[in-house]
This record gives sequence, structure tokens and C-alpha cells, in this order.
Amino acid sequence: MEAAAVPQELPPDRGAHELFGYVGIEAVLEQMKVKTMKMGFEFNIMVVGQSGLGKSTMVNTLFKSKVSRKASQPGQEERIPKTVQLRSVTHVIEEKGVKMKLTVTDTPGFGDQINNENCWDPIIKYINEQYERYLREEILITRKRKIPDSRVHSCVYFIPPTGHWLRPLDLEFMRRLSKIVNVVPVIAKADTLTLEEREEFKQRIQRDLKAHAISVYPQEDFDEDPDDRLLNDRIREKIPFAVVGADQEHQVNGKRVLGRKTKWGIIEVENPAHCEFPMLRDLLIRSHLQDLKDITHNVHYESYRVRRLNESNRPALSSNNGLPGSDEDGDESNL
Repeated sequence: MEAAAVPQELPPDRGAHELFGYVGIEAVLEQMKVKTMKMGFEFNIMVVGQSGLGKSTMVNTLFKSKVSRKASQPGQEERIPKTVQLRSVTHVIEEKGVKMKLTVTDTPGFGDQINNENCWDPIIKYINEQYERYLREEILITRKRKIPDSRVHSCVYFIPPTGHWLRPLDLEFMRRLSKIVNVVPVIAKADTLTLEEREEFKQRIQRDLKAHAISVYPQEDFDEDPDDRLLNDRIREKIPFAVVGADQEHQVNGKRVLGRKTKWGIIEVENPAHCEFPMLRDLLIRSHLQDLKDITHNVHYESYRVRRLNESNRPALSSNNGLPGSDEDGDESNL
């Protein structure tokens, strides 16, 4: 009896084959575009900084829409919360047929107290709660085709324009948060500094971040190829972006522009010669939005998921999907 012929396994061909006719592979890009336009997508941004730094105005400027409301109306004194409170608002915004479900989370009360010890705890707790919510949906036997994503994809941290150096609060916050979320630092109200002061302040901040081994977005470790590294190196040279926010238009040389009116003239928000708002907008929306979401899912959420599933091997489990109790008590021992 003849032995059955064993198929010979050929070594993989690592080079791309030259096609001798049209296959239509590139049509998958159009398919992905159509699907995305039908389903839309989610993007969740958190803004952190002390009161009066223009966080709401900046978010409204970014998305050219009133997606973030100020805590107080003009002429009214803003009440500063005694503790850090988190407020989230969600809007669906649409541009050229593409829908984005945008959630903006503000953190009133952060950095506003005489004693700001552990003021980052409610923020860390909130970020971990969103990871926990996603994980509990993900491990269900029968789960939704599309899991609702409330995870924070980017945390924009507003640095006061002191022109001196980073405060211990700034360093400690970014050190802790950069381990669990994409932190993008910006110098708020940069128009209060001269160009020379702005550049010196930026260099001091870069030195401080390096000295304390704080890795803000875009992180060097996650550059995927030389082209990514080249682009991200140019961005890293500019971080923190010196920004100015404005949600009112003014007439400049016959054109309507977003800007702030001062006694020296109009500061044009979208003019790179005036501030670095266009760089922040491009990073968050036009060039790196998908990368922010990918790093959130593949790095930050994955670290959380692995830790939580490792905890599930411990003897004391809750009856909730085989996971131990979540971190919603704000216990930092697991952070």
C-alpha cells in the first residue's frame, strides 16, 4: 500500500508579487471608508487644568462647535468646586457625511485648592472605570457586535503660562497619567508670553519631562516605522504646544478668522505665526486621531486588561464574569 503523499511546504515568499492583471485589492479602502461613514466612530477627549486656562474655549475651537460649555456665564463668578469633579458631555458632529460621536470630559476643581494632594485620584479612577466597562462587555459570551467605547483616547493637559518651570503638581500628574492614557501637554493662553519667553518656557518643560522620565504623546516607544519616527520627532520637538483658544470670528484683511482681539491687534488662532493651535488640531484630529485610539486599545487598555485578568486567578473572585471586584473604589494599590 502506497503511503499518502505529504504536501511539500514551501518557504514563505516575503516579497510582493507583481500582478499581471487588475485584481482590485485597493477597493478595500473604499469599502472601509463606506463602512466608517455608515457607522461613524467615537472619540473621547479629556481636558485637565486649573480654572481660567481656557479649556472649554479650546475644545470649542478644536471642533468649531459649542461642544464644551463654560462652568459660568459671562459676568458671573465661577464657583470653584472643593473637590475634583468630572463632567462629560457627548455630541454627534458631522462633516462631509462622516459622523463622530465626541465625548469631552472636563475636570473642574483640579489644581484649584490650597492643598492639591492626590487631586489626580478621581481622574485615574474615571479612566480605569472606562477600561473596566469595556472589559466587562468584551468578556461576555454573547457580546455586542460593536462594544460602546467610553475609554479616554487623549488627555490634554493645560500648563499655566508662568514662563518659569513645571510645578510639582504638573510633574506628578503627568508622571502618573502618562502610564494609563495618552497625555498631550499644552501651554495655555500662550499669548500672555512673548515669543522668547514662550520658547524658553517650552525648553524648560522639555528638560523637566526628560529628567523625570515622563513619556507624553507621541511616545517614542510606539513609533512603528522610520516614517512615523520622522513625523513624530518633528512633533516631539514642538511639544508642549503653545496654544490660544478663541470661539469668535473677527475681520482681518477682508477675511473672517477665528481669533482673540487685544489692544495690539487680532491674535489669529489658526495662524501658525501667532500660535501652535494648528499643530494641536492636526495631532488630535487630522493626522493622529486613529493612532491615539490604537494606542489606547493596544497599549493602555491592554495593560489594564492583562492586569485584571491576572487578578482573576486569585482565589477571591466576584460572581461578575469571573473578574474580581473592579477598581471603582478608587483603590490605588492596583494602579
